Amino acid sequence: MKPLNARLCTILMLVFAASACNNDLDEKIYSEVTEETYNYNNAYQAMSIGYATMRSLISHTHYYMAQESTADAIVMPANASGWDDGGIYKRMHLHTWNSENPQVNNMWNSFYSGVVNANRLIDQLNSGKIVIPSGVTQEALVSEMRVVRAFFYWMLCDNFGDVPLIVDRSNELQGKTARKDIYLFVVKELTDAIPNLSEEKNTLLYGRFNRWAAKTLLANVYLNAQVYAGEAKWAECLALSNEIIASGKYKLESSLSAPFVTENQNSQEIIFAIPFEENLAGGFSAHMFSWHASLKNKVNMLATPWGAGSAKGVPQFINTYDADDKRLTATWMTGPQFAADGITPLKGSYDQAGKNVVLNNALPDGLYTGEAEGYRMNKFEVKTAAMGSLGNDFPFFRYSQVLMMKAECLLRTGKANEAATVVSEVRARAFTTKPAKATVTAADLQKGSSYEYGYVENYKVVQPGNTVAIQYGRMFDELGWEFAWEGFRRRDMIRFGVYTTKSWLSHKPNGEFRAVFPLPQIAINSNPKLEQNPAYQ
Repeated sequence: MKPLNARLCTILMLVFAASACNNDLDEKIYSEVTEETYNYNNAYQAMSIGYATMRSLISHTHYYMAQESTADAIVMPANASGWDDGGIYKRMHLHTWNSENPQVNNMWNSFYSGVVNANRLIDQLNSGKIVIPSGVTQEALVSEMRVVRAFFYWMLCDNFGDVPLIVDRSNELQGKTARKDIYLFVVKELTDAIPNLSEEKNTLLYGRFNRWAAKTLLANVYLNAQVYAGEAKWAECLALSNEIIASGKYKLESSLSAPFVTENQNSQEIIFAIPFEENLAGGFSAHMFSWHASLKNKVNMLATPWGAGSAKGVPQFINTYDADDKRLTATWMTGPQFAADGITPLKGSYDQAGKNVVLNNALPDGLYTGEAEGYRMNKFEVKTAAMGSLGNDFPFFRYSQVLMMKAECLLRTGKANEAATVVSEVRARAFTTKPAKATVTAADLQKGSSYEYGYVENYKVVQPGNTVAIQYGRMFDELGWEFAWEGFRRRDMIRFGVYTTKSWLSHKPNGEFRAVFPLPQIAINSNPKLEQNPAYQ
């Protein structure tokens, strides 16, 4: 620290000396970049802050695990290495979170940070503050930032319901706008902006919204329109999905792992990614909060996963997989674990101290487990010598999801045979050794779910709870198998009527109001125009 302090002192002395010589007592800011001092000659660099906020979403105390750990496929229980953290994870599983849970605060802060940045950039682009590069129009860049803003308002609408709608740079406090009106705003913004976006898919547009990524966003909004606005928009979602498919810009990878490897930026399946880089743009650490510390030696990591890890598969969900479905082992790490040599067994450190680590599909409940209990994350590649942050880009939208949106819309509009064809196409790469199993029928998709819902104690379901069949339950299962660990499950469960009605592991239904999160208490305290969401008051 001494060299740094000495250097700082030297800088300060030079600044004060210069001020004294000039006899100028006006404040000069040398340590901050302000709107007045920033160089806006590079539009793409200036606009990048609109996207940079998205990186914060993919965290265990943020949007990512709020979508997964509140649902029925992944749970984050405590164990002998810790992972209680004042109950912030178990509350998500039990649906007993409150307005001060960090996940709630972090989502709200990042979503509105994204909105505020987009509003500023739209204003600066419109006013000429940001220099427009050759080969692109001002209208196109403004439209792109409108899509970014719509993305964050979709996040707010989906997770919080009624929220303030802020579309300019005014500092005036706003009250809540109805969820349906937020939904309508998002739809209009996207509909107006999409025609002005580039149809190209290239390096310059990677990690940004081109026309097809924006259409995928709008299709997702329409897919859940009945939840947001009480009116189904299956036909609109289907039309957009067909347009994306017809573009020919994207395709299914033959390999299940291709969209999730470290160097996945060239995947033909990724439509919109949140880019990460282990040194310069970190924050994606699924391995750190899911893996057991001993797994460091599995790939000779340079970082050590946190304790015994926490995020793991809910056995009731794992049991729904077909044994021949390659997505099981492509998604979940299972069984005996070995060092990088493939021979040396990895050992436990707590309740399994000195014993071989064997990851098994058994949890006594969702609150406290043994260190080796539960299957772990295996979907995203953890490369040799990985650090605490992965370099894999997060595939927020991929072509597989467009196909599955199409299939669901077909199914819900009476075209089950066509839906089955699409689902079978997605399943094909998961059943290469048993290709006959890839084919599903219209009748299959209209069956109930294979998930054994119910409250678990000591490894067994002791109370089944709500046993009403899930409409299109097999389609719901297909979404779970395809998109585990991708942040879809909460939204899918709500759309299929499962999230607030069924029991799983230690979770029991805790009220319909849990379909949205409470507004953070700190936001309400700082804005007298805000009211808490109903039943959280």
